[in-house]
Amino acid sequence: MKKLSIALLLVFACLEGFSQIVVPVTDTAQQIIAGRKNSPAQQKKPYVILISADGFRWDYADRYNAENLIRLRKQGVAAASMQPSYPSVTFPNHYAMVSGLYPSHSGLVNNSFYDRDRKEFYSMGNKKKVADGSWYGGSPLWVLAEQQQMKSASFYWVASEAAIKEIRPSYYYIYNEKINTHNRISAVVDWLKLPTDERPHLITFYFPQVDHAGHLHTPESPEVAHEVHYVDSAVNELYKAVKTTGLNVNFVFVSDHGMTKVNTEEQIRIPAAIDTSKFTISGDGILVELYAKDKSSIQPTYDELKKEAKNYQVYLKTNVPARLHYGTADDRHNRIGDILLIPDWPMVFNLSNRKTINPGWHGYDPTLIKDMHATFYAWGPAFKKHLHIKTFQNVDVFNMISRILGLKINPLDKVDGTAKLADEILVKKAVKK
Repeated sequence: MKKLSIALLLVFACLEGFSQIVVPVTDTAQQIIAGRKNSPAQQKKPYVILISADGFRWDYADRYNAENLIRLRKQGVAAASMQPSYPSVTFPNHYAMVSGLYPSHSGLVNNSFYDRDRKEFYSMGNKKKVADGSWYGGSPLWVLAEQQQMKSASFYWVASEAAIKEIRPSYYYIYNEKINTHNRISAVVDWLKLPTDERPHLITFYFPQVDHAGHLHTPESPEVAHEVHYVDSAVNELYKAVKTTGLNVNFVFVSDHGMTKVNTEEQIRIPAAIDTSKFTISGDGILVELYAKDKSSIQPTYDELKKEAKNYQVYLKTNVPARLHYGTADDRHNRIGDILLIPDWPMVFNLSNRKTINPGWHGYDPTLIKDMHATFYAWGPAFKKHLHIKTFQNVDVFNMISRILGLKINPLDKVDGTAKLADEILVKKAVKK
């Protein structure tokens, strides 16, 4: 009976998320926060467009000959890869890049998770939760910009719909897939043609297509190749359209994580040691977290799981490997489970006992599994030319963009990002127009 309880819990969670994510919301109108202006000093600052192609693995551009991205990266900087934060999934890593915080430090610890203090779940499929700024720690780039009288805009980015510290971008859209790419690009151009006191200097832009194809068809599929070429063409269209404004804009092209082919034949089923009367369960195929209703249940359950574990690792919150930044010492928001189950690549949990699971997954330890690594390219006046750099951690993107825009980082946020990336790839005086 306890196994059925877990299965039903996860099935309902998946159905909720699926209904929210796949069915587009009806609100396609641009949201505008009235009454803001760029200060005279901020009007002289550079412009940055931060583009994310979800699930665009580190090797996709070369594997599938994304000729436009290859050409554009040659004008600036290309990283061997970019290492996502753990867990290597969409919401935590999009937020890590714009906040400079590891997921355990920002509080956005997974796409879906349980909060002990609130006694409620956060889910990327729950629009109300996603738009609630109290779930997010730190100060994302658009919050820093708006606090310092620099206008920002978002054509989609994780948390950009939420009032974090009571602040949203000056211009933003509620996530939906009804607006076609050409119209999204036109909106960016319109923003950049606004008067100088109204014009956003930070713009975020998001593509979901490659991730969708990777999950359904695996990274080596013709479907992924098709979507890589689609994104490649769209980025080139955006680049050419922005050129018509006459502004010398900086472009940063990133992804949140990679993708890998998993073992769909030998799936990990519900461990017998899990008793849902004693634990609240949160998780998916790559990370399962158990939250004890009574702390006395933790050690006995952990011991039993360790005995029966096959093709997965079992950790107490107190002994999670430090490299993951996902244990007791890092849990600033008390949202990490008391017991964690992490499958060995390429294994996946099938906790809902579905007959089939997607053949493409991400979420594994990026320090061990290279397929989890993401893409990073950048070009424009702030960047050095024809530069190839080694792999770096994605939290450094925050510091780098902050430097280009001349934004002061709030020391109270205790960001994990460093100045190393900015020092390596930016030209001197990069913050000047």
